[in-house]
Amino acid sequence: MFKFLHAADIHLDSPLKGLEQYDGAPVEEIRGATRRALENLVQLAIDEEVAFVLLAGDLYDGDWKDFKTGRFFVAQMARLRDAAIPVYLIAGNHDAANKMTKALRLPENVRMLGHAQPETVRLDDLDVAIHGQSYAKAKTTDNLSAGYPAPVPGAFNIGLLHTNATGTKDHDRYAPCTVEGLRAKEYRYWALGHVHKRDVLCDDPPILYPGNLQGRHVRESGPKGCTLVTVGDDHRVRIEPRAVDVFRWETCRVDASRAETGDDLLELLRGQLEDLVAQADGRPLAVRVEVAGSSQVHETVASEPLRWENEIRAVGQDAGAGSVWIEKVRLRTSSWSAGESAQSIDGPIAELIGLVSEARSDPELLAWLGEQLTPLIDKLPPELRQVDEAIGLDQAGNLRETLDHVEQMLIRRLLAGEGEP
Repeated sequence: MFKFLHAADIHLDSPLKGLEQYDGAPVEEIRGATRRALENLVQLAIDEEVAFVLLAGDLYDGDWKDFKTGRFFVAQMARLRDAAIPVYLIAGNHDAANKMTKALRLPENVRMLGHAQPETVRLDDLDVAIHGQSYAKAKTTDNLSAGYPAPVPGAFNIGLLHTNATGTKDHDRYAPCTVEGLRAKEYRYWALGHVHKRDVLCDDPPILYPGNLQGRHVRESGPKGCTLVTVGDDHRVRIEPRAVDVFRWETCRVDASRAETGDDLLELLRGQLEDLVAQADGRPLAVRVEVAGSSQVHETVASEPLRWENEIRAVGQDAGAGSVWIEKVRLRTSSWSAGESAQSIDGPIAELIGLVSEARSDPELLAWLGEQLTPLIDKLPPELRQVDEAIGLDQAGNLRETLDHVEQMLIRRLLAGEGEP
């Protein structure tokens, strides 16, 4: 029996520009989180006495600003060397060979698989064969897995691959492949990277994304970490997610339809925030609060949005006892039910609802909208353009969310104006 750790998408020292623009943001804690998460990964490997560690691409977020990033990684790998734990890694789209101009000599326990063709590393003492290939260039659109070799007979074969295997819309379609194609290789485990959300694509053999090591913004919410893999003498596999993040992002959605007064709304929020704090295992939280729904409190909230945003931030400070930062507040309440109104409305407003619905479900139309709207970002003030996750009109998920908000806003204003001459 032996164990190994599978991690990916560390994005060490990710810059996270524009944090200073957020009210009360714990800037240094967030910027240092990727380093602390890597330290936790290394400590977990030592504590679990794993046989080796696999890193499936995007160790870095791009070319280093200076050599400090590389020195930090070397120091962490030296800790693993001193514990006699080897590391095998590949480069992904963010740290592809054509993007990195700086490099440092790595400790002897670290092996970067090459980008010219797939490589195989044999671990004879464990009877393990690790197959993998780094990216030569960032925009790698070939199916790299197709060139991976046949399994070594009798060995526990592992595929190490940075890919968007299922075409997840929130990530670029790099090194595309299929679950069926990966299974056909007859490896015993596929260690994937690129998709930042943990996702088990197949149980037999395990084909999975561990998710990124540390959430960097609200779209990377929930527990983040790696996968601990235990391999029995019969090559049966047991997988276990392990959280190593140090700062967690969450979205708290409050159903305003359950509130009759503003105080009711705040109490609902408090209860949900306390639940999130309890689930965070002592980690500080960055929380986006979204208040939505048809509600009696709509006029109260809509008439004084600044006051209610600050009421919500105050509840966050109180409920979290200093461990909760409210990243953003979105007030999306209405005095009408979108579902009921959509069924009863006809004419131009009904056509508008239909067009928005069509856009949400049509990938090509979404892509076209993104192309048309993205240039608008260049016209924004510099401080807004620098915010890491601001706007994001080039991503389908963000566009769908924006359409949801636009639909509510337009219908609410059109309905409010129906009685006007």
